[in-house]
Amino acid sequence: MTERAYDPQDRRPIQSRNTRWAEAATQFLVNRGISPNSISIFGMVAAVAAGISFYSTDTTAGLGHRALWFCGGVLCQIRLLCNLFDGMVAVKCGIASPKGELYNEVPDRVSDVAVLTGLGYSAGGDVAIGLMAALVSVFVAYVRAAVKSIGAPNDFCGPMAKPQRMALVTLVAVYLTFSPDAWRLSWGEPKMVLVIVALGGIVTALRRLQRAAKYLERPTQ
Repeated sequence: MTERAYDPQDRRPIQSRNTRWAEAATQFLVNRGISPNSISIFGMVAAVAAGISFYSTDTTAGLGHRALWFCGGVLCQIRLLCNLFDGMVAVKCGIASPKGELYNEVPDRVSDVAVLTGLGYSAGGDVAIGLMAALVSVFVAYVRAAVKSIGAPNDFCGPMAKPQRMALVTLVAVYLTFSPDAWRLSWGEPKMVLVIVALGGIVTALRRLQRAAKYLERPTQ
């Protein structure tokens, strides 16, 4: 299978790509021969572990309970770092392939489902809403892939794209790690976050469809 040039303009815009620490970390990974595909897989493993951590909060108490929330939040951020570095390493090495796109997209969908389903099963979560949020997150990504396949630009707009989803999940995990029990909401903070993710995801999908339709209806020159 022949390799094709990697288009850096076709990636999700992330400001941290231009920072010194990101460049240094990318060079470190390249020097040690770590491939973009292995980084993508590691990110998926981190997300699955985050989902398991969230799931386990429903059966633990005390410091163990808080430690699981903390671990889940950290693992979500590791997942995002892997999403950052797999692309940066690919650009640095000047390589990309159809196989690489599979390693980029499929693990991301597994990661979203693992994290959001795990949050649904967590203490204060809701299983049905967690599954709905996971389904919506996959649909949002599907819309992006679908509109790109028919000629519209790759659209990463929000308000509830992957970075926003993971930011909300991380925030609730950190809050539940350090906040006093007296501050907990009776309705459940994880459930509230899942509702926001699901509703925001629906808005995001509709917005991407609208933007794609507008692009495709433009007059051709």
